[in-house]
Parts: sequence; C-alpha cells; structure tokens
Amino acid sequence: MRRVAHVSDLHVLSPFGAEWRRAVFNKRITGYANVLMRRGRVFRPHYLEKVLTHAAKVADHVVVTGDITNLALESEYAEARRLLERVAETTEVTVAPGNHDIYLPEVGRERHFEEHFGGFLQSDLPELAVRVPAGHFPCVKLRGPVALIALSSAVPRPPFVASGIVGRSQREALRRTLEHPEVKRRTPWILVHHDPLDGPMSLDQLMSGFVDAQALRSELAELERGAVLFGHLHIRSQRRFHTPAGAIEVLGASGGSLDHADDRIRAGVNLYHLAEDGSLERAEAWVIHAETLELEQKALGGAP
Repeated sequence: MRRVAHVSDLHVLSPFGAEWRRAVFNKRITGYANVLMRRGRVFRPHYLEKVLTHAAKVADHVVVTGDITNLALESEYAEARRLLERVAETTEVTVAPGNHDIYLPEVGRERHFEEHFGGFLQSDLPELAVRVPAGHFPCVKLRGPVALIALSSAVPRPPFVASGIVGRSQREALRRTLEHPEVKRRTPWILVHHDPLDGPMSLDQLMSGFVDAQALRSELAELERGAVLFGHLHIRSQRRFHTPAGAIEVLGASGGSLDHADDRIRAGVNLYHLAEDGSLERAEAWVIHAETLELEQKALGGAP
C-alpha cells in the first residue's frame, strides 16, 4: 500500500422516507433545522460523487474519518453504504465514525454503524477490540508496511454538543494494539474523527472538541513515526507532534461534499504517498473546481 486517499465528513443527507416522529422529535430536530437553514446550501451530493470516484481512481486504499451521515437516519446509512460500496469495487475502504454517525443513544444500541459499515471494518486483530457505542474498536488492518488503526471518538451527545471521546477502555486497547508484534514492525496510521491536537480542557473542547485528546497523544508518545488522520473541523491541514523517539504526522481532511470559496475547505480528497517503510513521503490535496467539477491539485496547507 503506497497511496492512501483520505476523505471525511461526507454528511450524506437523506431524511425523506424516515418515520417522522422518531426521526425528528429528539436531538435530530436541531440537526434538521441546521440542514434547512445552512447545510442544505453548502453540501453538494454531486461533489461527493466526483470526490469518491477520484479517490478510488488514484489510491490503493480509501479512508473515511467520520460524519459519513448527517442525522444518522437509516436512509442516510443506506445511501452512504451504496456510495462506499461503489468505491470498494475497485479500492479497499476503511471507515471511522464521527459524532453525526452516533447522533442518539439508540443508534449505538441498535448498532446501525456496524450493520451498515461492518464490511469496511474487518479487523485483522479482532481480539484486541472493545465494545463502544459505534461498534468494536480499534479496527486494525495490516497492509504491507502500514498498520491502519481505526478508532471511535463518536458518542451520543446532547443538542448543540459535538465533542468526542475515545475513552479509557479504547485507549487501553490501542496501547495493546501498538504493542502487538504485527503492529510494532509496521508504521501505524490512526483514523479518528476529532482533532487529536486539541488543546487543554476548555468549554469549547467540551462542546465541540476532543475531550481526551491529550490522553490519546500520551498513548502515542513512544512511537518513532506514524500518522493520525482526522476530520470534524472541515478544513485541510498538515501538522505534526513530536515524541521522544520521532514525530507523528497529523493530517486533517475537509468535507467530502462542501461548497466553499476557500480551497482549504471546498470538497476534495487528501492523497498521501507513502515511503517504503510506511511513513509519509508527501501529501497533496485534490480539490473540486466549482464550475468544471474537475479535481485540481493543491497544497495541503498547514495548521487549521
């Protein structure tokens, strides 16, 4: 595996046909109002089709770092699965859940994420996973010099709260995963929805950030090299954090269907070229042109 395409925050919206009272008389009412007032104007399904087609064409592996659906409705899950299964006809797909995918406690209890996306989460080390609201994580795929490790930071939250947390049991499972011989001899590439470089505890972090980001970074402190891929912020970025032994690349993707004037935000795909040891060799962005609908190569950018 030498080329990884990274897309995120697809926000597949398909509320129609859902049972109205169940879908709306809960937290989803605020989410649906948001769609009507704003998201419906800026998320373009035809952009997403172009982005996914391009990702499948240029990469050996396509990863999606959460918010695949918008309101975690059954119809959205079905449409998102259809889109990703089309990609998977030619290119392997791995997903991690976002806060929009576990919008309500019932979504976790009824295991919608696992039911629809389980085909993209076939772990090579299933014995190391623990049960969390979105399913069983970490999900580990051993591919050549790379160990892809999908985590879940998605937990049900009250209205207007979009923060994420991995939690102690999953962090402990990640520690065991990183110590596994098959993982230790590879370069770990970790997929998670929320920003792993989120700062110290604050109200903003509790509302929309990564609550235990610092604890997650502590689990990565002994790594010599690797990468963490995330979404959530809807902006492309490339940063790194240093460990005593080396450095970890931290790579953010924007929304897969976003319409925006800023190239760092508009719909596209990050493409990562890997060295022989599985470390990042170079990164670039392919961004959709609003008029031609062709994807153009752009610099990935620095901090969000």
